[in-house]
Amino acid sequence: MKIRVGFGLDVHQLTEGRKMVVGGIEVPHTKGPLGHSDGDTLIHAICDALLGAANMRDIGYHFPDTSATFENIDSKILLKKTVALVAEKGYRIGNIDSTICLQRPKIKDFIPQMQSTLADVCGISTDDISIKATTTEKLGFEGREEGMSAYAVVLIQKD
Repeated sequence: MKIRVGFGLDVHQLTEGRKMVVGGIEVPHTKGPLGHSDGDTLIHAICDALLGAANMRDIGYHFPDTSATFENIDSKILLKKTVALVAEKGYRIGNIDSTICLQRPKIKDFIPQMQSTLADVCGISTDDISIKATTTEKLGFEGREEGMSAYAVVLIQKD
């Protein structure tokens, strides 16, 4: 069995008038991530981690923010396409470990729904998706509620 590990990071500015989409679900809040797509920071980090593990460049290479095709697209679609790209190289997801950095809103109560949504999109068990949330104790751009970031590590395997 061949295994590979990938790391992903994504950052988005928060702005009024945008939906707060995280982990494939909408979370009630007055601000949301600014982006060409829906700005789902967690999914973008997971996509980058998967693509990196498979040595397939990054999310911007496959889904450029200069393309009208991806404007306002649901990031779950990007994740589904990413999982398919990785599968074309013969890999399947072993597990995903991720962290969301966001001062507000508190999202711990939404994590089970995110896990379920992401598991459905990726075709894996919810037990194979870890999502943690943290604040930055009011430090930095996350702490000032100007933006959010997400980090992901994935293990992919080929039999």
